[in-house]
Amino acid sequence: MTKKKITSEIIAPPPELLQTATTLSEALPYMREFAGETFVIKYGGHAMGDIAVAEQFARDIVLLKQVGINPVVVHGGGPQIGAMLEKLRIQSSFVDGLRVTDSATVEIVEMVLCGSINKQIVSFINAAGGIAVGLSGKDGHLIQARKLRRTRKDPDSNIEKILDLGFVGEPTAIHPDIIETFAESDLIPVIAPIGYGVNGETFNINADTAAGALAGALGARKLILLTDTPGVLDKKKKTISELSAREAKKMIKEGTISGGMIPKIETCLDALALGAESVHILDGRVPHVLLLEIFTEHGAGTMMVKE
Repeated sequence: MTKKKITSEIIAPPPELLQTATTLSEALPYMREFAGETFVIKYGGHAMGDIAVAEQFARDIVLLKQVGINPVVVHGGGPQIGAMLEKLRIQSSFVDGLRVTDSATVEIVEMVLCGSINKQIVSFINAAGGIAVGLSGKDGHLIQARKLRRTRKDPDSNIEKILDLGFVGEPTAIHPDIIETFAESDLIPVIAPIGYGVNGETFNINADTAAGALAGALGARKLILLTDTPGVLDKKKKTISELSAREAKKMIKEGTISGGMIPKIETCLDALALGAESVHILDGRVPHVLLLEIFTEHGAGTMMVKE
């Protein structure tokens, strides 16, 4: 009797499924490393106006929470505020990229940031399976602020003049107890950058600035700024993957970092000085850019560290 030869044929999975499995395998060490860590994520720019990108962002935030990371979302809303002010025929102006905020404007700013924008982000995260809670810097005495003052040198007299930006504020104290409580639960905080003054005033705070102050106070493992740029660019306009605080200061002095990127870098430097471990500037328009940065070897955008 002749024995039949038994052979087993290995059937390769479809390439797209194999890529998914490979990506998950690559992500495992980072999931272990970052479990229990706090990431402060500033969400803004044009990504907020694209529903598909917003839903994708929400799913990524829920995934971070599911693998044990504590995401803290801080959002902006400049375009939406501008649209509402225009609709209500309230004039506004800008100084060095900051909206001059009088008493009428600050009411609209608070309404838009704490209302429609905040609740939309909360709704997206909840729809993706998370449990998000909307807050502002007023809640739980989270962000205490004071009036921000800027100076500008008169080109003729060479005298510096103080510019009054109204109810534009800068953080003076962060009381993170409420956020630390959330880290021990399933809740994901979504924070509007509105602060309170010692006399009960309401202050409009730049979202990058608020996120940086929170990251420092929380000792965040990462501060992530989602922007409309791929990161910090060198003189050849190529993205720099990593730079130190010292290198960033040198690039500002030389003029390589200029314009609207300067205040973002200053926020990054402040966050590092206050206690954040690293800062990342990413292009929020790129699909799943958060996951690419956090869970892959090469990351995305620019990472800044102290030294």
